[in-house]
Amino acid sequence: MRAIPILMYHQVDAVSPKYGADGSRARFRSLTVPVGSFARQMWALKAMGYRGLSMSELMPYLRGEKQGKVVGITFDDGYRNNLTNALPVLRRHGFSSTCYVVSGMIGKTNSWDLSNNVVEKPLMTADEVKEWIAGGQEVGSHTQSHANLREIDDAAAMREVRDSKAQLEEVTGVTCRHFCYPYGSYGPQHVGLVREAGYESATTTVRGKAAPGDGPLELARLAVLKSTMLLRFCLEIV
Repeated sequence: MRAIPILMYHQVDAVSPKYGADGSRARFRSLTVPVGSFARQMWALKAMGYRGLSMSELMPYLRGEKQGKVVGITFDDGYRNNLTNALPVLRRHGFSSTCYVVSGMIGKTNSWDLSNNVVEKPLMTADEVKEWIAGGQEVGSHTQSHANLREIDDAAAMREVRDSKAQLEEVTGVTCRHFCYPYGSYGPQHVGLVREAGYESATTTVRGKAAPGDGPLELARLAVLKSTMLLRFCLEIV
């Protein structure tokens, strides 16, 4: 059976300037995909006969229960620009996706990035998360605080994994079935915590396609970056 690409996005927005007001160099600008690039990528998927799917809709394909030309679409962190810039494009093509939300940061900003000199951007509010779901999309967990699970003890990691699920379910009224490891940082014990918390899948930052039969709690993805050219994007999908 065909390996399945799961795309990893962060922001879909205008790319921030290279330097901040204080002259310091901004980091991780590559994680912002311009709106026009995202629109062309989604158009290309449709033109090649692929369907973009959320993790819940993708799972039967990953389990080998269904076959077809499908691609998973995921967004990390829960930025407001996913709602304002990505959602209209997804809806235009009839695609669904999963946005991994940091449950304790809803309505705030990506403040966990400030120490890395990353431009601060707003995250979706509770009402905007509901709007995202009403637009045919899905929400998954990215922990409570965007914690690096390897840097905290197992009890704290369990709270980040378990309580974020409960918080998102309270906000949305929908069962939260999918998880994403912040920074792609995790160990075998964290896979066990994710399983114990009741998630059906978990995605990583390991680059590659997800083969049917792969462990559902350690799924590889293909990062899409500012620099990802359309031809390369298409070649990686097929």
